[in-house]
Amino acid sequence: MVRGDDASTSDETLRELEQLAVAVAEEAGALVRDERPDRTVVDRTKSTDLDIVTVMDTRSEQLIRSRLASARPDDGVLGEEEGLVSGRSGLTWVVDPIDGTVNYLYGLPGYAVSVAVVTGDPTRPGAWEPVACAVVNPSTGETFHARAGGGAHVTAAGPWATGGERARHTRRLEVSTATDLGSLLVATGFAYDRAVREGQAATVAALLPRVRDVRRLGAAALDLAHVAAGRVDAYYERGVKAWDIAAGILLVTEAGGVVSGARPDLPPSPSLTVAGGRGAHATLLAELAVA
Repeated sequence: MVRGDDASTSDETLRELEQLAVAVAEEAGALVRDERPDRTVVDRTKSTDLDIVTVMDTRSEQLIRSRLASARPDDGVLGEEEGLVSGRSGLTWVVDPIDGTVNYLYGLPGYAVSVAVVTGDPTRPGAWEPVACAVVNPSTGETFHARAGGGAHVTAAGPWATGGERARHTRRLEVSTATDLGSLLVATGFAYDRAVREGQAATVAALLPRVRDVRRLGAAALDLAHVAAGRVDAYYERGVKAWDIAAGILLVTEAGGVVSGARPDLPPSPSLTVAGGRGAHATLLAELAVA
């Protein structure tokens, strides 16, 4: 894996990067939650007619880029909607302004804002490594966050708080210890390409009778956050991009899990990304090889 220089990845700097990721992601999360129109419409499409963008995707990314430029002007930024702006520091922020845009469009709660900072080149699988991140679920008020070597945590408003600003509490995340295939709750996602979906449907059809169940939330960043939290045992998906998984990779690994490509020695990539606790990851990876 790629490492940055000592200055860019010192513990003090990592803590500051994590705090910035949390602050920026929470501000963007509040924006997309509070200013969602009663009737959200598609602003444009990208790779296919299923790959949609709303005005709020654009506004969220613009807000994030503005805050990052003010706080870290020498860093690069790679965003889903506006592409890559290179920096000079060796650090690049990888941003998904709304992960789960279709859910957001329809008013479903399964969407998130994902912000990660990585060393290396995030445009090439295996050439980068996340060092700090935050994934905000605006619908639940949860912020999943991590920094390299500092563990993964979730911070949320306490249900007991009344009046004014709600109290917040933080707990450490740990992946599931499940290993048996038949007991695994597996999350996955589907590509925007209709032809690719046919193959993905065949994989699910082969897998479904052999696992406890399969969940399709529609937001990769939340899927990986849920792996880190032990809410699902494992996750796999084909077709993901760096902004879909950058934050989630760090959440899972800092929670004690494993993330790889089609083999344990391959990095996660658009070809295949598999995540889980060590036992669940190995079990699912072996099953996908024959599914």
